[in-house]
Amino acid sequence: MAPAQVRDPRPIVISGPSGVGKGTLYKLLFQRHPDTFTLSVSHTTRGPRPGEQDGVDYHFVTKEAFLDLKAKDGFVESAQFGDNLYGTSKATIEEQTAKGKTVVLDIEVEGVKQIQASGFPARYVFIAPPSDEELEKRLRGRGTEKEDSIQKRLKQAKVELEYSKVPGVHDRIIVNDDLEKAYKELEEFVFAEPASTT
Repeated sequence: MAPAQVRDPRPIVISGPSGVGKGTLYKLLFQRHPDTFTLSVSHTTRGPRPGEQDGVDYHFVTKEAFLDLKAKDGFVESAQFGDNLYGTSKATIEEQTAKGKTVVLDIEVEGVKQIQASGFPARYVFIAPPSDEELEKRLRGRGTEKEDSIQKRLKQAKVELEYSKVPGVHDRIIVNDDLEKAYKELEEFVFAEPASTT
């Protein structure tokens, strides 16, 4: 079977609060359309964790190389977490797009703002929880987070949910209360005809 054709080649930027199920949704997209999509591999200055591979999990680079690329306007977005820098390079997206892949970016809200400000062509999807309570339940259900980490994520979620309400920021907001239903919405959006610009 030929891979399903995505008619709009722009990358898909997926954002949403931690614990909302973004990863689960786009991994389903990859499983069901294995030759169509690719996840954008970010650059980072942090060292690889056990089992991580350069070019697969991240492009591991020195701080100098990262800042050099940033100075040359090589990133669509970049951020600092702790002492480490992270960024999505334009070249990575362009290479994959040239291979006929639709690039998916899993980005924090600050990154979304940067990409939009840069004028880089992309489509924006926000994955929202059915409620704040449900999001908190999911975060606690992971059993991997300490209380202060949960509180920090919930506070960040409020910021992201507020931003998602700004008109025109996202092309589609999908509430993930039923995985299969949310997935269908995502799939429909991704494979939709591009909106005519005329």
